Amino acid sequence: MATPKFSSKSPTIRRILREAAEISNSPSADYTAEPLESDLFEWHFTLKGPPNSVYSNGIYHGRIVLPPTYPLRPPSFRFMTPSGRFEANREICLSISGHHEETWQPAWGVRTALVALRSFMETDARGQLGGLETTDAVRQRLASESPAFKCATCGKTNGEIIKECEERAKEASSCAQEVEIPKELNMGWRDEMGAKKEGESKPEQTSDDAETAQLAEGFVQTAPDADTAANDSLAPQPPAENPNPAPTRTTPLPVPAAQGLVPQAAAQAQAQQARRATDDGVPLWLDRTIVVLVVLLVALVLKIIFAV
Repeated sequence: MATPKFSSKSPTIRRILREAAEISNSPSADYTAEPLESDLFEWHFTLKGPPNSVYSNGIYHGRIVLPPTYPLRPPSFRFMTPSGRFEANREICLSISGHHEETWQPAWGVRTALVALRSFMETDARGQLGGLETTDAVRQRLASESPAFKCATCGKTNGEIIKECEERAKEASSCAQEVEIPKELNMGWRDEMGAKKEGESKPEQTSDDAETAQLAEGFVQTAPDADTAANDSLAPQPPAENPNPAPTRTTPLPVPAAQGLVPQAAAQAQAQQARRATDDGVPLWLDRTIVVLVVLLVALVLKIIFAV
């Protein structure tokens, strides 16, 4: 298989092409992986069994599926060759302890994952779902039969692929560097991880889908998390101040009956206000005229009385 040529500005595509070129330019005699010509996100890998184990004579073939958000999320693997350790054609997802793929480190790549997966073959299944418990004799028999396994897509047997890989490694001017397996890197089954997330709310799933769609286009979200933004939007917001407050109507409060002086004072105040309103309507000259007439009338009455 030849490395496909794509022209894209997507960081995901550039990362995949860079990893494919790195594996091709620095081949290893123990493993190899290449993307399909028809799908850049699907790779096929072939690796030797770990040395000094029941798998040492085995050569195993499988598929790698890269997510649209790679390398922000881990690739999934499945062995196509029976090994007696892993169930054939079942997805294996690499993640850190606890099988939380969100904590996958983008610095890890396909080469690191292949080396880790190869080392995981020596671990015990311990009743894990998808892991196979069988005798060493069965695993040794499957290992001896594995070089003849032929992938229909690749069109070559496992033995032929590894032989070409060993020849490229000898011809290469620089051998592939030893890859150190991170201590945090662990293995989990895809369906187990999905079962653990069944209790999550639908809004969280919706936000994950939106994030996946954005990252698939090559954008990395730098804004606050969608869940945090959603919680902030649900929080009570203080009412905005109105620059032009509407006038309010004043309603007098009822006065308790026990306070007898209060109603009287209120009645007197209302009477004074009524008189003031009435007085305000009489002209000043009319008041003076009335006063003069009253004085004259009093003087006339007194004159009549004293004259008698």
